[in-house]
Amino acid sequence: MAPIRHFAAPAGLTTPPLSFAVRTGDLLFVSGIPGFDADGTIPEGFEAQFGFVVRNIKRVLEEAGATLRDLVKVNVLLTRASDVGPMNALYAGAFGPAPYPARTTCVVHALPNPAMLIEIECVASLAGH
Repeated sequence: MAPIRHFAAPAGLTTPPLSFAVRTGDLLFVSGIPGFDADGTIPEGFEAQFGFVVRNIKRVLEEAGATLRDLVKVNVLLTRASDVGPMNALYAGAFGPAPYPARTTCVVHALPNPAMLIEIECVASLAGH
C-alpha cells in the first residue's frame, strides 16, 4: 500500500486541525482553502480573496510537485450568489486555458469565518510526478 503524505499549513499560520493537502497514490486532495494573505489575514473584497485562494492552492500543488493543470476536480464555495459571474471570469483566467478541471460551484449560507467570501477545494492527479 502506498504511503499517505500530509502537507501542512504554512509556518506560523493558525488553522483548524487539518492537513492542507493529503497525497495517496497518484491523487492529491487539497482541503478547502480560503483567501488569506501571507499573514493569515482575509482581505476585504471578492477579487482579492480569489487571488489569494489561487496563490494558496498553487503553493500546495507546487509543494506536491504539481500545477493547476494537474487538477481534475474543483469545488468552489461562495457565500454570495452575486459572486458567481465574477468568479467565472476570474476562474477562467486563473485555471485556463481550456480544458478546465471538472467543477462544482455552490452558494452556501456561511463559511467558518464570516469574512470569507470564497473557499476552494480540489483534487489533482500526480500520475507521472
